[in-house]
Amino acid sequence: MAKLGKRLRNAYGDIDKNKEYPLAEAVQKMRTHAKAKFDETVEVAMNLGVDPRHADQQVRGTVQLPNGTGKTVRVAVFARDDKADEAKQAGADIVGAEDLVEAIQKGEINFDRCIASPDMMALVGRVARVLGPKGLMPNPKVGTVTVNVADAVKAAKAGEVEYRVEKTGIVHVGVGKISFTDEKISENVRALINAVKNAKPEGAKGTYIKKISLSSTMGIGLKLDLADI
Repeated sequence: MAKLGKRLRNAYGDIDKNKEYPLAEAVQKMRTHAKAKFDETVEVAMNLGVDPRHADQQVRGTVQLPNGTGKTVRVAVFARDDKADEAKQAGADIVGAEDLVEAIQKGEINFDRCIASPDMMALVGRVARVLGPKGLMPNPKVGTVTVNVADAVKAAKAGEVEYRVEKTGIVHVGVGKISFTDEKISENVRALINAVKNAKPEGAKGTYIKKISLSSTMGIGLKLDLADI
């Protein structure tokens, strides 16, 4: 286990690492102990009782955070003609087709979310090996391959985030900024937890949500009381 630096040792001084905290108390302590000189991201890690190696135990989806993410989301859209115009009007930062493929192939990935109209997927496939590992590949299961590109752009800009279980069975998502109020952070955390809970796959057996932790980018991590949530 990695040793904690002096700053974190001091931060954990009044924290019981074995205690499971009610959400409201955890949020309050996390914000009080956040001492970084930048607006840290609030992160939730959920340990799920699933084995992602099996197709029937995948957990993936999107959730609209009621208070947004606190950061500007750059959106790229693969579209042509009317769909391209719709995407631009909805606020997309980058809209293109072959030119967007060329930019991505050159390593120019200046966006956080990628959306595509269904007719563009053959083109998008050319850069699947680039976008896939970065978690940016458009996928109909999470609404990023859609005929309603304008709605998808607006949702992404408004604070919709994607969650996906990692191979270790963990879902890790940023749900806001430390500058948010306690109430706004709590609302976002609950929205994510409810979304993941409702996305329980048919193949999951036994305890589905095993543990939930709340932390900030450079701050302390706190276990949440599952009964409270």
